Amino acid sequence: MATKALEAAIAARKPPAGLVHHSDRGVQYASNEYMRVLEEHRIIPSMSRPANPYDNASCESFMKTLKREEIYANSYQNLEHLRINLETFIEEYYNRHRLHSALGYRSPEEFEGSLVSSTSTEGATMNFFNCHETL
Repeated sequence: MATKALEAAIAARKPPAGLVHHSDRGVQYASNEYMRVLEEHRIIPSMSRPANPYDNASCESFMKTLKREEIYANSYQNLEHLRINLETFIEEYYNRHRLHSALGYRSPEEFEGSLVSSTSTEGATMNFFNCHETL
C-alpha cells in the first residue's frame, strides 16, 4: 500500500532528482520494493533516528491537523466516504490553501512553487549554518 501511494505521488508531482524523502523507520518504508522505487526516481531516502520522535515533528504536526480539522470535525458514512474526504482535505485544502507557519505562512503549493522558480540547479542542495560559540 505504501509503495502504491509513493508511485501515485511521484506520477502526480513529478519531483526532480534529488528530492529528499523523509519517513519513520517503518518496515513498509525500509522494504526493498519501496527503496527500489525511490532509487529508480533518484529520490534520496531519509529515516528518523531510532527512538528520536523529534525527527518526525512535522509529520506529527500534520497528523494532529488532519485529525482536528478533518476527522474529528466530520462524520463518515463508510470507509469510502472517509477516503474521499481525506483525499480532498489533503489535495485541495492542506496542500493548496492552508497556510503553514513553518513555510512562512504560505501553502505548501506556494512554497514549493517559490523554490522551483528560484532554483536553477538540478538535484538537492544543502545549506549549513556556522555557529560560533563565544566563551
